[in-house]
Amino acid sequence: MTKKIILLSLCFLLLAPCGAVEAQQAGKIFRIGVLDPSNASGSAVLVVAFRQEMSKLGWTEGKNITIEYRFAEGKNDRLPELAADLVRLKVDLIVVTAGPPASDPVGEGLVASLARPGGNVTGVAALSPELNTKRLEILKDAVPRLARVGLLRLPGSIPGQDLQLKELRPAALALKLKLEEIETQDDPKGLESAFQTATQKQVNAIMTMATRRFFAERKRIVELAGKYRLPAIYFQKEFVDEGGLMSYGADFDDLYRRAATYVDKILKGAKPANLPVEQPTKFEFIINLKTAKQIGLTISPNVLARADKVIR
Repeated sequence: MTKKIILLSLCFLLLAPCGAVEAQQAGKIFRIGVLDPSNASGSAVLVVAFRQEMSKLGWTEGKNITIEYRFAEGKNDRLPELAADLVRLKVDLIVVTAGPPASDPVGEGLVASLARPGGNVTGVAALSPELNTKRLEILKDAVPRLARVGLLRLPGSIPGQDLQLKELRPAALALKLKLEEIETQDDPKGLESAFQTATQKQVNAIMTMATRRFFAERKRIVELAGKYRLPAIYFQKEFVDEGGLMSYGADFDDLYRRAATYVDKILKGAKPANLPVEQPTKFEFIINLKTAKQIGLTISPNVLARADKVIR
């Protein structure tokens, strides 16, 4: 594929032509591709931040840019086909969200180094493995006598998920917690079955792997956590916006805005090879006390004091 990749957020990949995009030309309308493994409705809240920042940077849809969206609807085997379709459209660059290798772009061979990525890949790399460990620690502090944690994961071996599990399993042992891994499809029937399994395994709380596929189903996951009265911590604040108990993670609105700055620079002639891969700098810990009350959980003042935001 002769396109540049700009790797951004949990994962964002941006692709543009093999050399730098030619310097901005008067009257030229650039075409941007957006490739996402989830679905349009699940990604809408984040895409808004990207589009708003693009507008602030002087890029107006229909005037000097057009955006082509392709969503895999949770079917990762469709991604190569959708990417090829965008290339056939001769887009100037492609923004790819949620590519698992973005968690470790150097280890996966996407870039030579974070400071000088080389080739046609750059952007913002996620910190999913490390942040999952922090979420587990917060969960133990927030839930009295926590012993068993149900971990919702997608079936099979998936690079980004495997990387997270590599960190989580020893972290659970160190915290003296039993990690019950529950494989589930990211659809309503599969998720309902997963929560039933969690109840059967007598877990005291729930986590999910940090994936865009679970993010797209956040409303249903939050509903089920409430139905089964299970404390849960999530990887993005949007889960709490839907009524979830707690979230800890990178500020994804900020990551999508930063994605727009990469697009801006490349469309103006910058080479991805010379744009350092960044990592998240803004993190948020949010607690919803309304949800805590609904499930009968009392969160200690010490934990509340650590939160960046408490919904009362």
